[in-house]
Amino acid sequence: MSKILLIEDDFAFCEMLKNFLSKKSFEVATAHSANEGKQKLIKQPFDLIISDIRLPDSDGIFLLTDLKKIRPDVPVILMTGYAEVSMAVEAMKKGAFDYISKPLNQDEVLTIVNKAIEGKANLIETNNKEASKIQFFNPLQSEASKILSEYISIVAPTDLSILISGESGTGKEVVAKTVHEKSLRSKNKFIAVDCGAIPKEIAGSELFGHLKGSFTGAIQDKIGYFEAANGGTLFLDEIGNLSYENQIQLLRALQERKIKPVGGNHEIEVDFRLIVATNEDLKEAVKKGDFREDLYHRLNEFSIHIPKLSERKEDLVAFAEYFLDKANRQLNKEVIGFSPEVLSFFKSYFWPGNIRELHNIIRRAVLLTQGDFIQLGVLPKEIILNQTGKPDFVLFDKESHEKEQIFDALKKTNFNKSKTATLLNISRKTLYNKLKLYKLG
Repeated sequence: MSKILLIEDDFAFCEMLKNFLSKKSFEVATAHSANEGKQKLIKQPFDLIISDIRLPDSDGIFLLTDLKKIRPDVPVILMTGYAEVSMAVEAMKKGAFDYISKPLNQDEVLTIVNKAIEGKANLIETNNKEASKIQFFNPLQSEASKILSEYISIVAPTDLSILISGESGTGKEVVAKTVHEKSLRSKNKFIAVDCGAIPKEIAGSELFGHLKGSFTGAIQDKIGYFEAANGGTLFLDEIGNLSYENQIQLLRALQERKIKPVGGNHEIEVDFRLIVATNEDLKEAVKKGDFREDLYHRLNEFSIHIPKLSERKEDLVAFAEYFLDKANRQLNKEVIGFSPEVLSFFKSYFWPGNIRELHNIIRRAVLLTQGDFIQLGVLPKEIILNQTGKPDFVLFDKESHEKEQIFDALKKTNFNKSKTATLLNISRKTLYNKLKLYKLG
């Protein structure tokens, strides 16, 4: 029997919809506020969430974001009045499965609910097949990726705290989730939290929970992320954004494996594996006094650095094919592959946004592609144009483009050949051969 969480502040309407769905063989739990709904979602699994788009303590967009953080795999259907359809459409862009307009049509409700639950079941099956087919985007070729994969395999079965470093977009959360899936805690929850998105004044409540009445707006007890991750893995991204006070609380939680909710007098024992990530230099933050040194060492029981995509060019085609396959499934498309010009561009582009940028570009390209292969024309113009505003690929003249690239790199490095080779991600020998070929020195 599929379980549905119904979030609706109109008690009479909520009861009516619950009775209708129960008669259709669904198990329905109800909540009358956003906070109550989130707490129920943390405590028990659901196959579907149906929520009013307007609630006393939240609206559809904010609630959708919170729900997806707690259970990203659970589809969300929003109920909306006619005047709020534009908000519902915006919510669909941010991950809502669908919306239903009030007054509700029972046949429409049943159709959309069945589609959402069927879609979740198919997604689980697809993800299981995908996990068996591809583990962390294997097979990858670069030495950096092989070391990264080896580190994950070594540390995953342990309970060591892990500090993951790397530029934005390199896949830190993917690495954290892979560690969790290969760990002894894999059957329990993986809770991901972006510390940079939590306002500092409520960070303590979000992480450790609070009791009703502990501060203005605390209308009921709330479970924090640490308690929600009990038995599983808690991933704190952008850890450097935590305030000094929150760092002290985090250190105590790590040392004692106990937390104290805001406004509480009693500690709660928690069992969690902590993985944190940062794109800043925490050692430098320690030197400046912005980050506690004792906490840094507690977090850094094992460190993993994720290299930039530009340092893993041997893996680029494997990543591109993985994202192509993923986009085809998501968008119901059948794009076969990439044109030679696109692959050539991918290999020469610097990828400042790393893997996330590659993922986004390929998903957009798949959506726009009408034929069998992705062509240069569907790539964003801003990444095709160089600093002078001229296309990098003029009539797809590969040799002219390569010559121009080398010359630009020489100028940037003040004609230092070693630095030029490094910038172009090629060996010195290859650079000298190219210089000879193009008569550049």
